[in-house]
Amino acid sequence: MTQLYKKSEITFAILWIAAYVVLSSLADQLSESVGIEKSVTAALHVAMSLILFLWITKNGLGEKYGFCGSKLPASRFLFYIPLAVIASASLWHGSSLPLGFPGTLFYVISMCCVGFLEEVIFRGLLFRAMEKNDRRTAIIVSALTFGLGHIVNLFNGSGRDLASSAIQVVFAVLVGFVLVLIFLRGGSLIPCIVFHAVNNALGAFEAESAMDPTLEMALNGALIVVVLGGYLLYLVKAFPKQAD
Repeated sequence: MTQLYKKSEITFAILWIAAYVVLSSLADQLSESVGIEKSVTAALHVAMSLILFLWITKNGLGEKYGFCGSKLPASRFLFYIPLAVIASASLWHGSSLPLGFPGTLFYVISMCCVGFLEEVIFRGLLFRAMEKNDRRTAIIVSALTFGLGHIVNLFNGSGRDLASSAIQVVFAVLVGFVLVLIFLRGGSLIPCIVFHAVNNALGAFEAESAMDPTLEMALNGALIVVVLGGYLLYLVKAFPKQAD
């Protein structure tokens, strides 16, 4: 793995993205055949997270990939309050335990690892590999590939239709831009990982709303876009351009 990384960081990042997407889809299918959602996927994600974390720390790349504190105080990022608002979206209509105890446990474990893996892969490996040549392009590619990668939900049996998948892609692209700017300005991936993990994991406790699904999706989507869009504008304007 180290030899490939030294030869081409971009190739290394792309291979990790491909392996993550393909193996996660296969693991989800196996989990369904077992009858407990995310049971196989959780084991896969824990293994991939450990492999990536140990490899990064062993090679002294922790600071490069944001395994450190932020260089800036939390106040410069509005104390990450907009991210907390977005993460709470799953609980806006109450909470429940639709997956039961085993399913919820595996789901939470899997989603926490997803937060780690996707941040390290997209915001860490891919962004840092491209940043050396063109930082602006690196920001755009990191955010877009992260967002467009969610199109796989149309084909992996997750049950998402075209409209909900499209909304998820737009949401993920906006999140991608926000998180890559937080990483770029602060130098720490920890806030991004924490938000991503909590945001994903809380989905296990989402209660079914009495509101019309289409109306609910439109209202929630609009609010999320306003919050994320406003936060993104703040992050772009709040830091000097020479930092790019």
